[in-house]
Amino acid sequence: MTAPTGDKVWLVRDHALGRLVLTDDRFSRVAAAGARAPKLVDVQPAPQSMVSMDGPDHARLRRVVAGAFTGRRAALLGPSIERLADEHIGRLIAAGPPADLSGGLALPLARGVLCSLLGIPAQDSDCFRDHVEVVFDCTHGTRQEKARHRVRLVSYMAGLIERRRQEPDDDLLTAMIQAHDEDRLSSAELITMGLTLLTAGYETTAGQIGLAALALVSDPLAYGQLRRRPELLPAAVEELLRLTPSTPVSLTRVATQPVRLGGVTVAAGEAVVVSLLHGNRDESVFAEPRGGTSQSRSVTHLTFGHGAHRCPGAPLARLQLQIVLARLLRHFPSLRLAAGPPQAVAWKEGLFTRGLSRLLVEW
Repeated sequence: MTAPTGDKVWLVRDHALGRLVLTDDRFSRVAAAGARAPKLVDVQPAPQSMVSMDGPDHARLRRVVAGAFTGRRAALLGPSIERLADEHIGRLIAAGPPADLSGGLALPLARGVLCSLLGIPAQDSDCFRDHVEVVFDCTHGTRQEKARHRVRLVSYMAGLIERRRQEPDDDLLTAMIQAHDEDRLSSAELITMGLTLLTAGYETTAGQIGLAALALVSDPLAYGQLRRRPELLPAAVEELLRLTPSTPVSLTRVATQPVRLGGVTVAAGEAVVVSLLHGNRDESVFAEPRGGTSQSRSVTHLTFGHGAHRCPGAPLARLQLQIVLARLLRHFPSLRLAAGPPQAVAWKEGLFTRGLSRLLVEW
């Protein structure tokens, strides 16, 4: 296909071939980060970012943050996520319908959880919001504008690291500073790692919460069933993750040698991108590709990727979804899309991720 950049890119829509591309070291993220490599969009992670590395370098950086994203560590954050969710839902109830689940719940909750995890002061949460949206917008804003916002984000993170160095705490940023002091991270990698976690975890999680909520309120039968049988919620969350991924495609990978793939040969130097959206609905893999509760647990969706680059924040994202949806089901017996105007649903445009700028509901 022709990417928005004008480059030619192979698009993989098959689940099995997608898993292959995401795990085969002949498809390289380092090569994809090269200046002359084919690009899907103009917005690209920094070369020193964990997501732009392969092999030992990627593993080295991943080990620094892996402990913060285990299921056990995510569970420890559960009470603080519950408090945040209760606060935001309480404000929505007090204000009365219609309420915006995107701006009033999904976005501030995702920001709050990231601030708690990384050790970012709550009063700084709005500081990075606008910068992140401009940097990751694929269609709006000039390269100069994006560069200015990147510089501001880097400056903010560098200042925050210095503050946290003076006042260490039990948070991920302090752990990353310790890794730097032990020569496990360079100064550039430390700043980039902080920004990667901040930006990647914000838009994707907020988008995922909004998309899951939209799917539920658009299906009264499913909503009613989950209210009657809340024990089905974990399985429902997994299906919502499969059917409504906030990240529709993978980052590009570039072939380092000719690779035969699904009947074609991908030449060395050519780029490949996996459609997670299509792979998650592959009829040859999923018994109910358009949705259901009887999916085989042996088949995993691709929403969080696959292989060495699989999203380390998957347990935390799942937990946030379960907490938010459980509270919506508990507090709003008849939650539904609001009758316009304005239209209840508005989509964000131009971002690499999928998400809603507005999700108006009533009850």
